[in-house]
Amino acid sequence: MTWWCTGIRWQGGGPAIGWYGQGRGERASALAYGQRLAFVSGGERRCLGVRRAGKRTPCPTAATVPGRAANAQCPACARLDRSFSVAADTNAADPRTYRVYLAWFGPGMVKVGITAEERGPARLLEQGAVAWAWLGRGPLMAARRTEELLRAALGVPDRIAYARKRAVRAGLPSAAERAAEVAELHGRAAALADWPESLERVVCEVTDHAEAFALDALPAPARVLTEMVIGGAVVGRLAGAAGPDLHLADGLVVDTRLLAGWELTAPQDAGAATSVPAAEIPAVAARPPAEQDGLF
Repeated sequence: MTWWCTGIRWQGGGPAIGWYGQGRGERASALAYGQRLAFVSGGERRCLGVRRAGKRTPCPTAATVPGRAANAQCPACARLDRSFSVAADTNAADPRTYRVYLAWFGPGMVKVGITAEERGPARLLEQGAVAWAWLGRGPLMAARRTEELLRAALGVPDRIAYARKRAVRAGLPSAAERAAEVAELHGRAAALADWPESLERVVCEVTDHAEAFALDALPAPARVLTEMVIGGAVVGRLAGAAGPDLHLADGLVVDTRLLAGWELTAPQDAGAATSVPAAEIPAVAARPPAEQDGLF
């Protein structure tokens, strides 16, 4: 029976690797910081199909997926996935309560977003938000309008690339400074007029993920996985994790989005070493808060 990796999952505030076996459902392997990781990719990378309402429908053609693709879906499954998606604005009738949040990733790196209230902080963990706070709660369209209002009024970016997030992750300012930046922006957002009447505002309470991500133990990120290849191995000790990234003690960052769709097994060679393509991580300067020009 083949189990295909589905990437990282954040469960109970901690990271786990997800697996899917056709006809057997899904499971997860919890990860512990300090543990040794060792796995080898086998076969070809396959499309994971479409996951909706907690159930995964397999790809009808078992299509292969390029090793460098961040999404382990073939074009047909990706189109089907987006045809009924809140993120793609193709499911505007979703009746659930949504929350609007501010997420901080580094100095000058703040975004606004929405997530279903029932998911709690899972979305913030998945994105690698170091500090964050709720702004409001209400119906989906009210949350969307608030998101757009904040993006336009505060003039901050609507996307923050993973490359920028991981480049600054090992040298962040103190938790107090992080909280102060989130609180300052929260105050500016709360002072805006024209919030939708159906959106309930939420008092600022900043949450910090330093412990969940093991930020204090992270080595400076030096290289990042760029592609899994057939027979490629990753071996190292897990120092921490944030969003989709696993940080190994030797400075390698494993973007688990690139693991999804692969069959991963333990290496047969006890002396196996990492043998996958990786690129150096360039230094990315975080802009000061005063220079922000958008929200995600």
